[in-house]
Amino acid sequence: MSYNILKTMTDSKTGKKTCVLLLDGLESILEVKELDQALNMVTIFNQNTDSGWLYEVRKGGITYKFEDFKTIKNN
Repeated sequence: MSYNILKTMTDSKTGKKTCVLLLDGLESILEVKELDQALNMVTIFNQNTDSGWLYEVRKGGITYKFEDFKTIKNN
């Protein structure tokens, strides 16, 4: 099973959250085969966001929070 990247956007005026899955260049949901690769991508996205959006890894309906990445990578 592959991993997906979930982007959470929060409206600064209303506080409403909107979540979307990142797409590949062909309008399909991006699928990353390796956890390390997905974690590295999400780390880069979170470090470079200028809008304050949050990126997380998802697999099989389970979302791995950004704070959990060090724990996941060390296991």
